[in-house]
Amino acid sequence: MQNGISIYPGLDNTPDENLALIETAAAAGITRVFTSLHIPESDTHALKKEIGTLLGAARAHHMEVISDVSPKTLELLGLKEFRPSAFRMLGITTIRLDYGFSPEEIAQISHNSPKLRIQLNASTITRDLLHQLDACKTDFSRIDALHNFYPRVGTGLSEMTLIKQNALLHRLGIHVGAFVTTQGGRRRGPLGEGLPTLESHRTMTPERAARHLVALGTDSVFLADSLPTQAEIQSLGQLRDDCVTIGAELLTDDDASRRLLSHVFTSRVDEARDAIRAQESRSIIAKAHATIAPEAAEARPRGVVTIDNEQAGRYMGELEIVKKNLPADPRVNVCARIDRADFPLIACISPGRKFSFTFHSKN
Repeated sequence: MQNGISIYPGLDNTPDENLALIETAAAAGITRVFTSLHIPESDTHALKKEIGTLLGAARAHHMEVISDVSPKTLELLGLKEFRPSAFRMLGITTIRLDYGFSPEEIAQISHNSPKLRIQLNASTITRDLLHQLDACKTDFSRIDALHNFYPRVGTGLSEMTLIKQNALLHRLGIHVGAFVTTQGGRRRGPLGEGLPTLESHRTMTPERAARHLVALGTDSVFLADSLPTQAEIQSLGQLRDDCVTIGAELLTDDDASRRLLSHVFTSRVDEARDAIRAQESRSIIAKAHATIAPEAAEARPRGVVTIDNEQAGRYMGELEIVKKNLPADPRVNVCARIDRADFPLIACISPGRKFSFTFHSKN
């Protein structure tokens, strides 16, 4: 998964802090860097002084460098007209065309600048603009999209808006990224209230917010703030894009059950009314020649993860996420409890979709 960090030369980090952030992110497996060359609060002199060194460090780690570009950017760089070579010389490999470029210009860049990729604003793109780009013969294979972040409380996107915009872009094969905000490090100005894409993520840990974005069909995630903690960077580096990952409390001490719960599963396509059923779990237990011993029978409220024990016969190893309250059954062990904050992710596990768990131990 191609996730990213953000750096803002000339704003609120020192050059050394930005260089250290790039080093830490690269070591964590993060492959992209977002920056902006038209933030009003930036110190333009400092930005011009620092940008080359910072972007050079990112490229030395083979990181894709994405920059917002607008008419103000051309003025900042002293360019009278748009020249792809000028951005490449800085170390920028992808330009995010925020505003000020016509569909014809975007199409031309997609064909005439082979060493420069294009990124669209996923939050403001419209069906009409995509039709215009298509009519202009734009090479969509060289384009992806990235949502905005929103510094002011109350201005972030709704979940439904993000889903709608992602679907609009995915229909043309365009991958979509979005931002999460740090909770542990210094928050970037001007307001210091975080920089999430979704308003609901403003006070959420970036690890949980990132898992939510992936569950909603987002293809890459960026830490928007300028100085995230090392733990937040590590969590983003470990993020999976091929399944819905749900946080849960581990309730069982049984070794076979714990080993089973560490796998990635596929939700069965013949969707059950009462539970999400794992397609592979029974065969995993059978191939391991393992036995699931009975545990104390407990009621099965919505959100628990269960595994059928040996009393269930050939159903031993059946793993389910319970979708509605069910009574206790001596053939079924309650092995984990999904975190309340992750309950919305249950609905994202559609038939045929992969899912997995990230556990913390029971108290």
